[in-house]
Order: sequence, then C-alpha cells, then structure tokens
Amino acid sequence: MDEKLNALSLGYAGAILSAAGMLLLGILGNLGIYTSAAEQMMKWHTFFSLSIGGIIAGMIEAAIISFVFLYLFGWIYNKFD
Repeated sequence: MDEKLNALSLGYAGAILSAAGMLLLGILGNLGIYTSAAEQMMKWHTFFSLSIGGIIAGMIEAAIISFVFLYLFGWIYNKFD
C-alpha cells in the first residue's frame, strides 16, 4: 500500500501550533514572564509586538510562514517517496 504524507494537513497543523505559540508568548510577555524570548521574537518577526494588534499580526505571520514551509516539506517528501 502506497501511503503518502498529507502535506495540506501538515501545513495546517504547523500553522495552528505556530499561531498558538505566538499567542502564548504574547500573553506571557505581557505578564512579565519570558520577556527575553518575547524580545527575540519581536526581532525575528516583522509584525509581532506585545500589543493586541501586534500579537494577532504575529500569529498570522507565524501561521503563514509555518504553513508554507511545512506544506512544501510534505510535498517534497512525497515526491521522493
């Protein structure tokens, strides 16, 4: 039986986890916990900040980036399978 990796599901799962991670980091950063990690995330991501809009924008940015990379990984993996 020839089973393939579901690249679309992999992309969606990565997007959801990345967005949840950004939300968690934004909340914890606002509470004064993991502030150095939040500062690094603000340096690495264009739209992330500790404001409500910045957290939402960071979640969207992280979800898009994760979806694209994981979908491409799954697609390439299936080509070599």
